[in-house]
Amino acid sequence: MKEKKKLIVIVGPTAVGKTETSITVAKCFNGEIISGDSMQVYKGMDIGTAKIRPDEMNGIPHHLLDIKEPEEPFSVADFQSVVREKIDEITARGAIPIIVGGTGLYVASVLYDYKFAAEPPDTAYRQALEKRALEGRTAELYEELAAVDPETARNIHPHNVKRLIRALEIYHLTGMKKSDKPKADAEPLYDTALIGLTMDRSKLYERINKRVDIMMNTGLLKEAKHFYDKGLRGVQSVQAIGYKELYEYFDGNLSLEEAVNLLKKNTRRYAKRQLTWFRNKMDVTWFDMTNEREHLNRINEIVQFIAGKLQIKSNT
Repeated sequence: MKEKKKLIVIVGPTAVGKTETSITVAKCFNGEIISGDSMQVYKGMDIGTAKIRPDEMNGIPHHLLDIKEPEEPFSVADFQSVVREKIDEITARGAIPIIVGGTGLYVASVLYDYKFAAEPPDTAYRQALEKRALEGRTAELYEELAAVDPETARNIHPHNVKRLIRALEIYHLTGMKKSDKPKADAEPLYDTALIGLTMDRSKLYERINKRVDIMMNTGLLKEAKHFYDKGLRGVQSVQAIGYKELYEYFDGNLSLEEAVNLLKKNTRRYAKRQLTWFRNKMDVTWFDMTNEREHLNRINEIVQFIAGKLQIKSNT
């Protein structure tokens, strides 16, 4: 039987401390970091995606940053393909690949035996759905989705036409539900140490609010305005939290204060969804990072866990 490649994965909600932890882990195991964030692939979207700066990398190679123009799509199937190639390349160099990020479905697509349909989009089917929505028949679309994929329907607002159509299209093309994801006991394709960072919710929300304030103070408004002024709309990149709220301000629908408060609220909600997803869908070993004075001890525990799980020695 072919030996599985070794892989370290560090997941958790936004603002929990994944970047700092991953640098230490990479130094301990001769690691190279692969971003597991669906939006950090986009060039110029640095502040809003909390992208690591070159001066923070400590000489650790980082992959999947700035590989796409903001106008380009980047699907979970694209991510799966590129990351698996990177894992092969990094392993061939004698280093350990480390996926770090919070986009659960993207990370899971690499670890587990996900298959993505090769069929081209059914343009006529999509246009028919769009026509029905324009005719005010969105409720019908929601009822149809609820009939074939109730779990996804529960997580989509009945008036969110874009997501309704996408979910119906996936089912139409593949026969799979959008909610079809791996069970927590699924067998990973790699010899994986899967680590999750968590934190007391009130402390995490405090960190999120502070992070948004720092983003605003370091130029997020200017960054988002750059894309707005370029006319970048209706594409995947600017649907990211941090940009879509400020677009509402630029459009005159919200005051700046309202947009920033909405950004904080949406980020907190996203963090909650991230935690729920990882706990329900993946076999994660969790480490609580609430107590900052215990961070060093937690990271030492993480390093020991990885060494034992993957049967490798650390450099410390």
